[in-house]
Amino acid sequence: MPDIPAGLRDVLVRFDVSAAVDIIIVSGSIYWLLLLVRGTTAMTVLRGVGVLLIATFLLSRLLDLRVISWILRNSLTGLLVGMLIVFQPEIRRALERLGRTGLHSVLRREERHDTINLLARASASLARDSTGALIVIERETGLQEVIDTGVPINAVLSVELLLSIFPETGPLHDGAVVVRGSTVVAAGCTLPLSESPLPAEYGMRHRAAVGLTERTDAVVLVVSEERGEISLCSNGRMVPNLDETRLSRQLHRLFDIEYRDPIEPAGVPGEWRAS
Repeated sequence: MPDIPAGLRDVLVRFDVSAAVDIIIVSGSIYWLLLLVRGTTAMTVLRGVGVLLIATFLLSRLLDLRVISWILRNSLTGLLVGMLIVFQPEIRRALERLGRTGLHSVLRREERHDTINLLARASASLARDSTGALIVIERETGLQEVIDTGVPINAVLSVELLLSIFPETGPLHDGAVVVRGSTVVAAGCTLPLSESPLPAEYGMRHRAAVGLTERTDAVVLVVSEERGEISLCSNGRMVPNLDETRLSRQLHRLFDIEYRDPIEPAGVPGEWRAS
């Protein structure tokens, strides 16, 4: 059996449980961060920075470029600061996710089910009338900064209330409605816009919906005024072209509630029964 090289033998001697835990934590953190930026513009930037650094390092080694080698050796701190600036939204999102305990639910299960039912019906009605709408459902991340940009409502959620807010003749139709639990907290709210590329057919409502879900765990419903199409945004991603049933299924899945098909037997309109 060939002898183990001295360098490898030294590494094996130093490798213990503490080193293994250290490697697992660092590897897991890097993998988690890569999952966080996957599918975003940050991933493209990260890939470009990696290619540039690797190419520069190889050139400096192959051609013995001493000045570039010295710059690479002494620019680690600057690179770290630059990464913090460039990836500030992603880092903020990561820290925000760490701060979510997930231990408390905003609504009881039946209340959430009723809220989802109302939102799906209202969205479908708005879509049939080609009325543009933007509905934000608050989850664990507080949206007070968004709420402060709008007009306080603090009214019980209902289909009729939502239908009265979004018509073009209304003063609040351009902004977003924020729903907390079974209450419409505010209307006419301004949402942060996403910098991610979206298909040309999607306008400012869709960009605002994706932008908020990139920064928080909120769920946003978008009704397109031009196409009468319902889209659902969550975690920086969008599911377009939903009808009432598919929207309700998606919302039940996101809020971890068992979906129940609506059944309307004679004399009991709108009753829900387990499938």
